[in-house]
Amino acid sequence: MSKGTASMGKRGRKIVHIKCRRCGKVSFHRRKGYCASCGFGRSKRLRSYSWVRKKKSRN
Repeated sequence: MSKGTASMGKRGRKIVHIKCRRCGKVSFHRRKGYCASCGFGRSKRLRSYSWVRKKKSRN
């Protein structure tokens, strides 16, 4: 049977993301080898997109 607390306790073991050396956020993918937040490991430039920042309203 065992589909309750015993099996649910085994869920939190896989560590996919670790702390990034450049930005400090926990978004560096261990297997892929790059940071999802700042792009470290993929490019020298800092990862930034226009759709991330909120648009300023011009009144």
